[in-house]
Amino acid sequence: MLTTSTREPANACSRTTIDAGDYLIGLVKAGQTIRILDLEGNQAADTLFYRAGRPSERYSATDTIREQGKVYLTTGSILRSNLNNPMLEITADTCGRHDTIGGACASESNTVRYSLEKRCMHACRDSWMLAIGEHPEYGITKRDITHNINFFMNVPVTSAGGLSFEDGLSAPGKYVEMQAIMDVIVLISNCPQLNNPCNGYNPTPVELLVWDH
Repeated sequence: MLTTSTREPANACSRTTIDAGDYLIGLVKAGQTIRILDLEGNQAADTLFYRAGRPSERYSATDTIREQGKVYLTTGSILRSNLNNPMLEITADTCGRHDTIGGACASESNTVRYSLEKRCMHACRDSWMLAIGEHPEYGITKRDITHNINFFMNVPVTSAGGLSFEDGLSAPGKYVEMQAIMDVIVLISNCPQLNNPCNGYNPTPVELLVWDH
């Protein structure tokens, strides 16, 4: 559902640009609101959430989809953990639909989907592994890298029950906004994918804004 926010970027307590192919990892406290902003349009932001201090509890696509009875995420969606606890609520969304079943690109999937020569191309899983390697203070390990949300990414479910990767529904300035229900660690890979339309074959930056209230 398309909804706009009343929050002004000038009042954000922090603003961080995430370049294409780069990552962001950080703490979001309960009650804070975050906005992922698609700066140039048709970008994909592959995102994971963890309970701060206990990252074995993490975002679960299964629990989220089951409880809301819908495959896609938008305004009003409650992002749930693998213990079925509410983690964040989407409070504004100018894109209208976000994928939670298409998964993230990796060297293995690049090889299977495209060709052997694509194996060494940078992928979201590489960014996540680099993030947790460079920031051990968050306590996230390789085993904690599981299914993610693809904000702005368009992955329609076909009539045969399969998935297809299509041009994004986003555009410059589109955003999704979430309020944290618990203290969470956010881990974003700004997708570097060049082989399918999720980034318009041209990965671009996104911005993360945070408000305290």
